[in-house]
Formats: sequence, structure tokens, C-alpha cells
Amino acid sequence: MMTDGGSGDVLDADETAVAPQSRGGGSVTVVGTAHVSHDSVEEVEQTIAEQQPDVVAVELDETRYKRMQGEAPDDIDAGDVISGKTVYQFLAYWMLSYVQARLGDRFDIEPGADMMAAIDAAEEHGSGVALVDRDIQLTVRRLWSRMRLREKLAIVAALLVEMGGAWTAGLTVGFFLGTLVAIVASALGGPYLVPSGIDVGVPLVGGLLSSVLGLLDGLAVATAVAVAVGTPIALLLVRSTRGMDEAEIDLDRLTDADVVTAMIEEFRRFSPGGAEALIDERDAYIAHRLVALREAGYDVVAVVGAGHRAGIERYLDHPEELPPGESLVGEPSTSRLRTVAYKTIGYAFTLGFLAFFVLLAVAGVRGTFLLRVFVVWFVVNGLAAGALAKLAGAHWSSATVGGAVAWLTSVNPLLAPGWFAGYVELRYTSVNVADISKLNDMLSDDERPMLSLVKDMRDEVPTFRLILIVAMTNIGSFLASVFFAAVLLPYLASDIGGVTELGQQMLDGASESARLIWETVT
Repeated sequence: MMTDGGSGDVLDADETAVAPQSRGGGSVTVVGTAHVSHDSVEEVEQTIAEQQPDVVAVELDETRYKRMQGEAPDDIDAGDVISGKTVYQFLAYWMLSYVQARLGDRFDIEPGADMMAAIDAAEEHGSGVALVDRDIQLTVRRLWSRMRLREKLAIVAALLVEMGGAWTAGLTVGFFLGTLVAIVASALGGPYLVPSGIDVGVPLVGGLLSSVLGLLDGLAVATAVAVAVGTPIALLLVRSTRGMDEAEIDLDRLTDADVVTAMIEEFRRFSPGGAEALIDERDAYIAHRLVALREAGYDVVAVVGAGHRAGIERYLDHPEELPPGESLVGEPSTSRLRTVAYKTIGYAFTLGFLAFFVLLAVAGVRGTFLLRVFVVWFVVNGLAAGALAKLAGAHWSSATVGGAVAWLTSVNPLLAPGWFAGYVELRYTSVNVADISKLNDMLSDDERPMLSLVKDMRDEVPTFRLILIVAMTNIGSFLASVFFAAVLLPYLASDIGGVTELGQQMLDGASESARLIWETVT
């Protein structure tokens, strides 16, 4: 919207057609604030009252402005959440919001009170309001794309610590790694910890018993790795978070240049790429808007976080150093090599699955065996994916669809049963950025048990439930595929002489296929 700069109306900083013609060049005064400081609120109100600017520029985008005004927040793109494009960005946004919310609780002030005070003061003194910050979703996407893997894992670990404590976070990571190790180990051999080969004299019972013992061995291996890996991680997290809640934060110094610079440099050491997207690029973006307003002849008071003040003022003094505006708003690019590699693996996996059946058929393996293998594959994938989707809070129709397609999607990593379950689930729910506030409120209850917290998040926060349904459906299909390959297929293959004979049959099928192709060509 465009306005003549009165009554707190929102002014589009990109348009400069309407400007005070009675003045020469405009001016910009930058006020650096702590977003959770009562003193910052007072400074903002006093500065606007004294200067009576044409425009008050605030470090907000349209989404955050609407939320402050009590308007309905923009919906999150559910399709991107389901496909996984924005799940990790959601985590980063959640983490940033949570830290600010906790500071607000600690110092008894609403996060963003400085911006709200600036908007109210603009309305009181007849100034226009300019939203000069970059869209928060774009900022978070660019932030996430610039962060390294260990930095992303640190964010996930921090959220796990907040949800269940350092030990829960450490052992969760340990069990994740332990499960991967157990899967690889079972494929290479075993048993490792639980003895097998018990002969009960009944082939069917013996086969089932061997399968159960194989599962127990895998669980034992996963547990051993989880303890070995998770314990030092938990101890490290305990050490790194000890005393954080008791640490004294002097809000009076959070706008001090030396303190702010030290905090920014600390973040830059942790994540150079993240600091560039979260701080440097936004300095330049906001400065572009302020320069446009100044050149249009407006007198502006810009209210920004203290961490942005130095960078913005540097650009205001030397606008020729500003990077091109288009370089600050593009979507983060995905590595072309990574995309090609991902698709290649997906297609290769699918071709391998098809080759399994084709080669066995060419080798003369009985059709009943192949049909039995396919039926077991279908049922196991469907039950596991559907059951975990239901556990995650899915409606029956969503869980059924996810289970029904799990057999197909499990042979092609380019697809996922969770996508199908998630899209069906959207018939019953919608997601938006307000869900992050709900998550923050739940995490603020330090006394709530971990299982109760997760259950409440699943039941009461639609975005979290949707992500959980998609993830659990995919995990169910993955675990079922591993269980089928490691346990059920060897059991089914006993009808034709075991896994070794199965491999020989596939080689025979490949040889026969090659012979037939050669005869056809020649």
C-alpha cells in the first residue's frame, strides 16, 4: 500500500512517487533496540516523539506485522511441508522464535514490544509506517541453505534438549545411529549378541524363532551403539547447557555496540553462512529500503535490532557499497550434482527391484514363490507404514492410503508414502505459522514429561502433527523394507534353498537373459 505518511498507515518502501515536496533530501535516524527490553520501548517512543518523522521504518515483514496487528497469519505451504522442502526451515524458524519467547518470559515483556511501540507511536504522531525487513520465510530458507550439516544438527539437538533434556537428546541421537549400524551389521552377517540357530525340530516354528532372535540381536546391537554413542553426547550437552538458565543477561547492555558485536561474532564463528543470511543480507536489504525512502525526501526513524544498526548505518553512509537488491531475495539454489545423484539412486533402486523379479522369473523360479514374496512385501510395508501413521495421529483414511502405497514407494526413494498420507490428512486440518507460538507455549512448561509433551504437540499443533505423520509413515515403510530384506526374505527363500541359492538363481537369470538378448540381436 502507498500512503501520504499519515496516521500510522503502511507505506511501501519500494514506491517513492509520493514524497514531501517542500523539503530537500530526506534523513534516516537508526534506533538500535533489544527486542525484549522495556528500556528499548521507552527509547523508541521518546525518539519518535522528539523527531516527529514522516515515516517510522520497522524491522518487520508483512507476515510478522499482521501477527502483531492480530490479523490471521499466513498459512504455511502445506505441500512444501509434506514434501520436506520446508521442514528443516520450520525447525530453524521455531528455534529462533523459541529463544526470543523465552527471553520475553524471563524479562516479562512481549517479544517485539519495541516494534509494536514504534507502530503505535507512528499512529499517535501521524507518521507513516514502512515494513523494511525481508520476508521471514525467505530469510529462514536462505539461513538453512547456508548452514553446514553439523550446524543444522546442533539446532535439532538444541530443540531436543528443550523438549526432553540433554540425556533424552543424546540417547535419541545414539539410537538413531545405532539403528543404522544394526541394519548394516545384519546385512553383513551376524548374529553378534544374541545366539541363534536353535533347532526345535519344526521347520515353521524354527524359522519364526530364528527371525525373532535376529530382531533381538539387531535391537541389542542398536542399544549397545546407542549407549556407547549417546552417553558422551548427553554428557557434552549437559556440560554445554549447564548454568544457561541461571546465566545473568544484562538487557541494559544488549544495545551496547561492544556487546552486540561480540554476540554477532560468536554466531559468525558458529555459522559463517548462517550469519551472512540472518544478519549481513538483512542489513543490506533494510538499508536498500531506507535509502529509497531517504532519496524520496522522507525523514525516517528506523527501529531495528541492535545487531543490525552498525551494518545499516555503514550502508547509509556508503550506499554505493550496497549489493544488488536482486541478490538478496532469490530462492536458495540446490546443488545440481546432488539432485542428479539423488535421482540416479532412486531410479537404480527401482530398476534393481524390478530386476529381482525379472531375473528370477527368467531363471525358472516358480511363480508361486514370486507371488508369495510380493504379497509379503505388500502386507509388511502396508502394516508398518499405516500403523506408524496412525500412531502419529493420522486419520484412518490417511493411514490407510499411506499403508496402501508403501510397497510401491519403498522401491523408489523419489517417492514417499508419507506424502500420500499427508495430502489426505490435509482434508482434516490446515497449518500456519501461528502453530509455532503454540509449540513455544508448550515448551515453556519445564515440568511436563517428555512423552506427555510430544503427545500434546501431536494432538494440539496441526503443523507438528502433519510433519510427524509424514515422517512416521516413511519410517514405517523403511523399517518394513529392512525387516523384509534381513528377516523375511531369507525365511521365504528357504523354499528354494536359502539366500545363497536365491543369489545363484538371479545370476542364472542374468545369464539366460543375456543369452536371449544376444540371440535376438544376432
